[in-house]
Amino acid sequence: MVDLLADALNVIKVHRRVGKNECKVPASKLVEAVLHIFQKEKYIGEFEFVDDGKSGYFVIRSLGPINECRVIKPRRFVKCPELIEQQKGYLPSKNFGVLILSTSNGVMTGKEAIKSNLGGRLLAYIY
Repeated sequence: MVDLLADALNVIKVHRRVGKNECKVPASKLVEAVLHIFQKEKYIGEFEFVDDGKSGYFVIRSLGPINECRVIKPRRFVKCPELIEQQKGYLPSKNFGVLILSTSNGVMTGKEAIKSNLGGRLLAYIY
């Protein structure tokens, strides 16, 4: 496992497509921050950390309506004015889906970054 966020989003997407409502994803601080955003945006339900003696994993319950979720590679930096154009490129339509980025104030959605007038590194998107 090289990119834990990519592995986690792939597991979520595959489990959702086959109709399962529970999955285990590898744990890291970045994955936890992204899962909190998914939970706030109602794409997943509750999740909990399980310590297996190694790095641990998250158990996610009740996956919501997810059509697509992917990481953005390479993780390039975008300024606030460019963020609206990036949302048009990754999301299918306006006000549909969430673009996630890492800013100096932490991991947040594209809408929050625009309100705060912040730029950052693009991490992932979900719709």
